[in-house]
Amino acid sequence: MNGRVRGRPNAPTGLPRPGGVSCPDATPFPPTPPVRVTHDPDDLLRAEEPRWIEAAQAGDREAFGRLVEKYWDGLHRWLFHLTRDRHRAEDLTQETFTKSLAAIGSFRPGSNFRAWLFRIGHNNFVNLKRAERRTKQPLTDDAPAATPGPSAHESLAERETLAVVLRAVGDLPADFRAALLLHAQEGMSYREVANILKTTEETARWRVFKARQKLMKVLNPELVPEKD
Repeated sequence: MNGRVRGRPNAPTGLPRPGGVSCPDATPFPPTPPVRVTHDPDDLLRAEEPRWIEAAQAGDREAFGRLVEKYWDGLHRWLFHLTRDRHRAEDLTQETFTKSLAAIGSFRPGSNFRAWLFRIGHNNFVNLKRAERRTKQPLTDDAPAATPGPSAHESLAERETLAVVLRAVGDLPADFRAALLLHAQEGMSYREVANILKTTEETARWRVFKARQKLMKVLNPELVPEKD
């Protein structure tokens, strides 16, 4: 033997030694960047909605006002497509929120508030149609529009196409139009559509299918197979 005592090899430089003491030439680790947590505004609104409903049921008008602000545009747009009359759609929307405020205490927490609200709106629309039939004053046939008028940057062809689509939607039977817009425009499931329109899920699905078929026949007749 040469007199040297064999032992454990030196720890690699740059790593901390046992006991938390670093080597003199250790290179510090870079700091961990902070984790940024982003929140979807829609998710935040959905999280707040049960608290707004609970507060509204306790008599908080400001909380109910938040629900009105959240759902006004969608409900008004849908009722406008059903009535094809801006004034009647406005009246029905106001009436719907008035009735929902009066009935908010009967709303079951945990159920679908939007579907409950739209069902009240649909009941109002049905009552209006019955009243119109009794007085023989049909709903006016204003050109329906889902969104504000086209901007100056849209081409004439685009405006003409939009007008054709809106006329085709307006010409659909009311039940088909209601189901199609709830599903395609408001993003509701067939179950929700059925709940609002007081029908079965199968019927809701069939109405949406027939509505799309009728639209296709108007917009792209060559794509619809002819019946033998």
